[in-house]
Amino acid sequence: MISREDLKQIGRGFLMGGADIIPGVSGGTMALILNIYQRLVAAISRFDLEFLSLLKQRKFGEAARHCDSRFLLFLGIGAVSGIGGLASLMHYLLHDHRQPTSAVFFGLIAASAVIVARMIPRWKPAEAVLVIAGAAVAYWVVGLPLLTNPPVGTWYLFVAGLIAICAMILPGISGAFILLILGKYTDITGMIKQFLKLDWSVDLFLSLTVFSLGCLCGLIGFSKFLKWLLERHETQMLAVLCGLMIGSLRKIWPFKVDLTPDIDELKLKQFDNIWPAEWTGETLFAVGLAAAAFLAVLILDRVTHGHEHPTHSESGSPEASPAQED
Repeated sequence: MISREDLKQIGRGFLMGGADIIPGVSGGTMALILNIYQRLVAAISRFDLEFLSLLKQRKFGEAARHCDSRFLLFLGIGAVSGIGGLASLMHYLLHDHRQPTSAVFFGLIAASAVIVARMIPRWKPAEAVLVIAGAAVAYWVVGLPLLTNPPVGTWYLFVAGLIAICAMILPGISGAFILLILGKYTDITGMIKQFLKLDWSVDLFLSLTVFSLGCLCGLIGFSKFLKWLLERHETQMLAVLCGLMIGSLRKIWPFKVDLTPDIDELKLKQFDNIWPAEWTGETLFAVGLAAAAFLAVLILDRVTHGHEHPTHSESGSPEASPAQED
């Protein structure tokens, strides 16, 4: 039976799926905002040898509990629903109302970076350096030019999946944008559309399988690395995540000039950030929306008594924090 907590995970997944549609916003960013990032990383990392051993022994219940499968299941249902349900709306908002829409997400992410910074108990020079380094990396990545002549071959599909899925887990860096940089976004989306149209071929299945294996290896391997970092170097890792979110604001900056007016597909368009030449009513409206989103996130965080991190039992299973229990 679906519980109230399951419905919450569906809602959180829905927001994560919707966020993945926004250029410069990743599902990892939304997971961090929604206070499920560490639990998500931990759950994914538990698809390991112990999980396979439990399946081999036909201990399916223990295997499900080991990887927090109920949490992942309902979060996944929500994410798929969010991508499908919000795709048209987000495309419309970003295509026809880009500036105010970007302004809202700019304020949301900026406030979330402040909240993550508050989660660091004691600031030292090392944490400040890591924030700057994380911001610099994200700022550089989101400004990279698209690769026009990518390598060919199935090995590159594997590498593209491996890198893109790692980026998707990190707050501030969009996996779809990484695929764009690597020159494989249109190829992958084209193969998915071909698969959904039942236009199947051996080459199609081979390419999708190789790409999926790259995603799977990257997802499990990188999540284990992130879990290790969060468990042993939580403060330093939070500083890096804070920096990544700050640097990613370059991509979601609301004031832009369109460099590709002839291209209609949102993911393929390129923009250049500008400072408003004059403070018109439209500009002030965008600034007001960013400020309102910024304050709304901070107020919501204060009302919910700040971020509470999930704890882990000795067996490694996640236990709900007070903020996650009803």
